[in-house]
Amino acid sequence: MIDFILLLSPAAWLPGRFSRSQLASPNGAGVSMGHLHLAVSDLEASKKFWVALGATEAKSGSLEGVKLPATVILLGRNEPSGGTAGSVVDHVGFVVPNVEQAMANWKAAGLRTVAGRDAQQGFVFTPDDLMKIEILEDRSLAVPIAFHHIHFFVADSGSGGADSVAEIKAWYAQVFGAKPGKRGPFEADDLPGVNLTFSKSGFPTVGTKGRMLDHIGFEVKNLEAFSKNLEACGVKLDHPYTKLPEGIALARLTDPWGTYIELTEGLDGL
Repeated sequence: MIDFILLLSPAAWLPGRFSRSQLASPNGAGVSMGHLHLAVSDLEASKKFWVALGATEAKSGSLEGVKLPATVILLGRNEPSGGTAGSVVDHVGFVVPNVEQAMANWKAAGLRTVAGRDAQQGFVFTPDDLMKIEILEDRSLAVPIAFHHIHFFVADSGSGGADSVAEIKAWYAQVFGAKPGKRGPFEADDLPGVNLTFSKSGFPTVGTKGRMLDHIGFEVKNLEAFSKNLEACGVKLDHPYTKLPEGIALARLTDPWGTYIELTEGLDGL
């Protein structure tokens, strides 16, 4: 097992001119939930969908998207190779104070909704039908909607009987300082602003790159040092630490199960 040395500098961020208060404070490793990057064929329809869901439009330079409590969703105009179903990230989830009321409002607004197992769960689909979004209820929530979880589906590899769920749970804890735990019956890790939920898939899943949910994003304080530490510990970066002229720093990697991940620092300085 790789022994990851965690960085200890906290930070918080948001792309462009997004309010810093939108995201959760980072953990002791300096990591917090940052963004989801979606590839969409119809940018305006996608923005309209997210605004109807409760988001606020946001733009800074070439970045376009929406902001919600605990995350930013960046939208890129592109033809995705497929939806989230069948990829390692099956879906993402949000919480609302009242699922029944929220679902009724969204249905009236023309969004495609599907009832869940009970009154505290529902599902809503993006306009292209390529992404399922789980909606859960939290009556203590002080805002209309907030980001909640990313749900990974992983298959066991080979015939050795390796427990893929235990492996991915340990990996995110080691690499990003996520706190291991449970979410109901599911194995899970927690990072500030997001629960990472892990389930076993009965069939192989594909990576996220090129799909509708192309990658997930974390903000990292002292990203250059964090990136060097990852490489020293044997984590291969798809894109090395790079400081852009605008002052934004980024690095990219892919987890062992195919989740494309972007690490950023300084996007709030635009």
